[in-house]
Amino acid sequence: MELALFDFDHTVTTCDTYGRFLRRVATPEQLARAWWKVGPWLLAYRLRIISAERIRARVTRLTFSERHADDIATLAAGFAREVLPEVVRPEMLEQIRWHKEQQHTVVIVSGSLDLYLRPWCEQLGLQLICNRLESQDGRLTGRYAGGDCGPRKVEHIRRQFDLSRYLRIHAYGDSYEDRPMLALAHERWYRGRPLK
Repeated sequence: MELALFDFDHTVTTCDTYGRFLRRVATPEQLARAWWKVGPWLLAYRLRIISAERIRARVTRLTFSERHADDIATLAAGFAREVLPEVVRPEMLEQIRWHKEQQHTVVIVSGSLDLYLRPWCEQLGLQLICNRLESQDGRLTGRYAGGDCGPRKVEHIRRQFDLSRYLRIHAYGDSYEDRPMLALAHERWYRGRPLK
């Protein structure tokens, strides 16, 4: 048995799908206020003053608090159908299919949302570890159910899989958050290049 772990944004895709999804679902009022409420945080993130985890928490809260869960789920289904096929790297899709042909267990491990990742993964027969939005009485709270899995990918992987059962583990990533996941693997690819 072998296990293949793939980060999604910027690894399987050419871009940050979460940011694109946020822009797609944000209301006109949210978009109008985005520069003042998010702009300084984005600058701080790009300057590495704050973490990806902190910026995700802020934009998630600002975008999803008090929104109807069903409305967001409908938008996410359209996003999975219309946007994801356009941004997936063909060579990574081929790599995923190769692992599937070898009968490997293939898992997408992402800080993005299940609402649009799940339909895509189900279509390809992949397992999924990612963030889920918390809801109460049909409305979203603006928080992640169970916290942000982005910086805790390894914890989630170990919870879901007994790694001692796998003869080889393959991991693909592109960011600082992916490094602990890559450390689990026998064969590691960082930004498309093998690590020794």
